[in-house]
Amino acid sequence: MKKGIHPTYYPNAVITCACGNKFTVGSTQASYEIEICSACHPFYTGKGKIIDTAGRVERFKKQMAQKKADAGKKKVRIRKPRVENLLVASPTPPTVVKSVKSKKISKKQK
Repeated sequence: MKKGIHPTYYPNAVITCACGNKFTVGSTQASYEIEICSACHPFYTGKGKIIDTAGRVERFKKQMAQKKADAGKKKVRIRKPRVENLLVASPTPPTVVKSVKSKKISKKQK
């Protein structure tokens, strides 16, 4: 290693959390103060809280309960009437429009 270009390494740097937890690590700074650590983080402690914004959690839970309740019921599908059935029932004869297929133009014809 080149001398004079590397920061000073502290093998016993003290990390202090806002909750009071302290532990040592190797670092380029002698001490750190952090806001949250593994001892107080909700993910690691299992004390996570759901922050509800404008009733979204309740609305989601209500939707999930409704889906569970509807899971046992059979869905009724309403079909639209077919065109043939509508043509028979109409008093005036239908007008037939023929579709015109577009002719493909090859490179030689251009």
